[in-house]
Amino acid sequence: MDFARAREIMVDSQIRPNDVTDPGIVSAFLRTPREVFTPADKQGIAYSEHEITTSPGRALWTPRDTAKLIKLADIKPSDTVLVAGAGAGYEAALISLLAAKVVALDETQALADAMAERFKAVGARNVEPLAGPLELGALAAAPFDVIYVAGMLEVLPEAWTTQLRDGGRLAAAVVDDGGLGRGTVVQKSGTAVSARTGFDASPPRFSAFDRKPSFSF
Repeated sequence: MDFARAREIMVDSQIRPNDVTDPGIVSAFLRTPREVFTPADKQGIAYSEHEITTSPGRALWTPRDTAKLIKLADIKPSDTVLVAGAGAGYEAALISLLAAKVVALDETQALADAMAERFKAVGARNVEPLAGPLELGALAAAPFDVIYVAGMLEVLPEAWTTQLRDGGRLAAAVVDDGGLGRGTVVQKSGTAVSARTGFDASPPRFSAFDRKPSFSF
């Protein structure tokens, strides 16, 4: 399979037509081999419009949703970025071409070690794989200009917003009151945060961040 040609088709059919035309973002998608972050038995569909499971609870989003959330995050070349729930590491590799430094956080050392091998394979030298509980963030590497969440959630852990630099942004797909996912960016100003939504999205969710059920009498 001609993966380079598949990347071009993906960008031309799934990313640019969905209002993601920033040259830096487009270049990142063209330069990052998605197949490296896809399980071997699914590499034939690496550039399709499908979500692809990479490990239990982790998946590659559709290219459209990934591109639109990266656009919403408004990543600058000087930024330090935390990718929470980095999974196979694809989003972290993309973002490494847009930011100064990336921390790719996931729950287990096995995921972190596998990411390290993939980052080495694609030449992503400014990404640090890290293992630890997602809800605690990465305090030792904070503050962050951007936190990019690679899964849909209902509740944002408080640790994430406290680890944002003043003026920093958190980009995630957040479940709204109607149960629908919305690409959302949360901006920090002093001790206050504000949120705005940008697009509909229903990628795989991080069930650990679902709202806890409540009882009524």
